Amino acid sequence: MSIPTKVSIDASQINIISARKAMGLPEHYVSGVTETEQLDFEYVRRLKVTELASMAENSKVPFKTRYAAGTMLALLGDPRIQVFEPSMIFIPGDRAKIGLSWARVSEVAEMYRDLGVIPSWIEKEAPQFETTVQSFKIAKYPVTNVEYLAFLKDTQHPHIPTSWQFGCFPMTRANHPVYTVSPESADAYAQWLSNKTNRQFRLPSEIEWEYAAGGSASLEFPWGEEYLDDRANTVESGILSTTPVGIYPKGNSIFGVSDLAGNVEEYVCDNYWAYPGSKKIEDDLMQTVGSSYRIARGGSFTRFRDLARCKRRHGWFPKDIYIMGFRLAETV
Repeated sequence: MSIPTKVSIDASQINIISARKAMGLPEHYVSGVTETEQLDFEYVRRLKVTELASMAENSKVPFKTRYAAGTMLALLGDPRIQVFEPSMIFIPGDRAKIGLSWARVSEVAEMYRDLGVIPSWIEKEAPQFETTVQSFKIAKYPVTNVEYLAFLKDTQHPHIPTSWQFGCFPMTRANHPVYTVSPESADAYAQWLSNKTNRQFRLPSEIEWEYAAGGSASLEFPWGEEYLDDRANTVESGILSTTPVGIYPKGNSIFGVSDLAGNVEEYVCDNYWAYPGSKKIEDDLMQTVGSSYRIARGGSFTRFRDLARCKRRHGWFPKDIYIMGFRLAETV
């Protein structure tokens, strides 16, 4: 497969054209990476579940083996995924720089212009400001399909993810992030888990999410300043689907949080707000869904690397290319 690197259309058309064109793909079929690479199923099928779990997150193991190990875990039961004991990472409180300076807005917009990025999208990140982040915990992984299944079965919550074709649980993607959920359903999941465990689960705030991703250095991506293809499941990877959580260990943030860039976009608890010293930016998203949409972070397998930046603020647009999931935070 020829991995897409740019969108060859005017940015004003990005939400009008077909999803494939917006992803830089031709309208005819092309093979994804997981089809063209020889995945190591013959090798991993002989391993124990604990060995598979270790292999899936071993940065020294080739991607095709990590992917195969993660896929086997989906079928066998992934010990990394515990519905009522999610893996949570403690984030110590500190002063944090959030957002982007006005001086860099034009530079960043120009850097990603070939991907269809327009300045108003980047303006929402400005200005940069300092704030105090209190200690909290954040989930190592986004909430997965198997975790969301437990919620649906226990509550009879009426909103089944539309990514579950005909409402059928995607067994082979049990340990992939759940997506096509609403922010209200994400909130309901957090409240359900809180009630079940007597803990204080919730969605992270926008500031908490950005700090967990970029750290005190306010990094451009969770791993550093430059985009690298082997760090995240964005459209550049050529996978064109979700992947098992945690199989991009080199893409973990400085705190050890996985999948903050790519795989699925992640709702936070905040609606869009103007950063201190700025005003709300009336871009195409606001014009379509209104001024109080829920913010999402992190990008996805259908979007280019610009959305995987730690500072990027976006939200759900009513089109199937927008892959919306979530991860938990916990008050400590």
